[in-house]
Amino acid sequence: MSLRDKNKKIAKLLIRILITTALLVWVFSRIDLQQFWQTIKTARWGFLIAVWVLTVITFWLSSIKMQLILKKQECEIGTGKVFGASAVTSLYSMTLPGILDTSIKWYILKQHTGKGSNVLSSMVYNQLSTMVVIMALGLAALMVTNPTSLLLPDTKNRWILPAVCAVLLITIILTSLLLLNSRTGGKVIKALGFLLRPFPSTVRRTGQKILEQLSTFQTAGWLFHWKMFLLALAGSITYGIITYIFAAKAAGITISPVVLLWQCAMILFLGRLPISLANLGVREVALVEALALYGVSAPSALLMSLIIFSGKIFLGIIGAVYQVSWTIRSQQHAPLAK
Repeated sequence: MSLRDKNKKIAKLLIRILITTALLVWVFSRIDLQQFWQTIKTARWGFLIAVWVLTVITFWLSSIKMQLILKKQECEIGTGKVFGASAVTSLYSMTLPGILDTSIKWYILKQHTGKGSNVLSSMVYNQLSTMVVIMALGLAALMVTNPTSLLLPDTKNRWILPAVCAVLLITIILTSLLLLNSRTGGKVIKALGFLLRPFPSTVRRTGQKILEQLSTFQTAGWLFHWKMFLLALAGSITYGIITYIFAAKAAGITISPVVLLWQCAMILFLGRLPISLANLGVREVALVEALALYGVSAPSALLMSLIIFSGKIFLGIIGAVYQVSWTIRSQQHAPLAK
């Protein structure tokens, strides 16, 4: 790596640190620290353990899904190693935000399987299929709850948000079905590639690469896609509803699970943008602002956000254990290899 590339990476990291800091400063500027401290003292910390356990369960379900996808790509690897790779990725995501932290996971799985291109296509399919499911659930939840009615209770245009969500939901479902069909997939890839033309060259290349990787799964068969959908649905419900419910209970918040679902989808979508560290700041701003619509105080919303974040820290600690274990094993095998 050249000095120029290193400087660029350092500059990008510094920018993300600044953005994360600015967002957190903005959130805490809206918080009465005495009230926040009181909220912490009255929190129901027994639910914190449930959040940690549910976070691990969610990632284990995702690891089962990823293991089956890799198997379809003729990459034999155990679910435990896939989970370990996810945990280590969670550890590194503290400094490598958004999509960038997935390069760590790719490297680990490539080391275990020896098939880098197969791992890449599997990861693309896994991430996009999960995002499609959670975004579809989030749009459906927005249609049901329609927060516009809270912002503009007297307006006649409250139908606009549900209508837009319905159009987006239908578009996502139809595009996914056509993209994964062996007959129509190629045409959809060309059409989506054409839509990428107005974007910068870096975005175009990345988008085209992702689309090309998805073409591998156009002959997988609908039974396979259905199984992956069910696993993604199970993971989305576990994290997007149940984990958020326990986090809300821990912070003393009572709110509809459907509301929590669209907020989870929004946060996960924003978290894919490489603008902050470990989604810090983005998650806090999103929850504080969104929950305010439902009368939730800023200190309670912030505490809920930090409880959700603690689940990722817990997973990162597990990742550190995996990292140390793999490092020790590689050092033990190194003398034998010589």
